[in-house]
Amino acid sequence: MPLGQKKTMPSSRLPALAEAARGHIYIWRRRGATIAVGVLALGMGYGVVFGHNGLTAFAKKREEAKDLQQQMQVLKTENERLRGHVERLQSDPSAIEHEARAQLHYTRNGEVIYTLPTNTDASAKH
Repeated sequence: MPLGQKKTMPSSRLPALAEAARGHIYIWRRRGATIAVGVLALGMGYGVVFGHNGLTAFAKKREEAKDLQQQMQVLKTENERLRGHVERLQSDPSAIEHEARAQLHYTRNGEVIYTLPTNTDASAKH
């Protein structure tokens, strides 16, 4: 072939090449869309498991709710015990006397209260 001449394709091959190019473009677009959908699905799956309101956060909240239920039950029991104590103090004179003797160190006529030093005071001197 002389230098000045260009190789030309027959016009009959152009539609076939265009169709092949379209096929390759279609395949790459399809692969790209599949990859994009896969990445999107992985991102959503990660969000479902580890996200702000994901399964791990849900499990943690469930555990916190269980702990709070236990605390509430302990507080209810303590409340009932204190309510019974208040009722006894309001209605039972011997309970009032017992409480006054224990907390206020009240005595009856002729009784003497001896107060002993605690161990912490004795060990501090040595």
